[in-house]
Amino acid sequence: MSAPVQVGPSPQSGGPTSLTPRQTEVLEHASTGKSYYQIGRALGIAENTVDVLMRQIFRRLGAQNLPHAVLLGCRAGILDGRPQRHGDHAGHAAHVYRGEEPCDLCKEGERAYRTRRRKARKAAQGHAA
Repeated sequence: MSAPVQVGPSPQSGGPTSLTPRQTEVLEHASTGKSYYQIGRALGIAENTVDVLMRQIFRRLGAQNLPHAVLLGCRAGILDGRPQRHGDHAGHAAHVYRGEEPCDLCKEGERAYRTRRRKARKAAQGHAA
């Protein structure tokens, strides 16, 4: 078992508070838009357990609702607030926007996209003539 993650000050006491590793895991899943049912399935726990854990997270962070908990989690450094790679980012364009060298998977995706677009333009020109 690992140590709890330290976060910002508790709204009630002004002192530090923490989330357990399980609470952190639940908050990470919730921040991706998953339902309590989906989080429970992903973690192998009951939906009611997810609900209890989320209420504990709200209390510990001083959050009013889920979006507020995600915001506070980002501010506290629990969540990084940036899109994750592959499956949670815009692909090639996101790399370019950030000034990064696009990864191989994104380069392949961009090539396939441009090929499809080129074929679609040629097909549209053929029908217009």
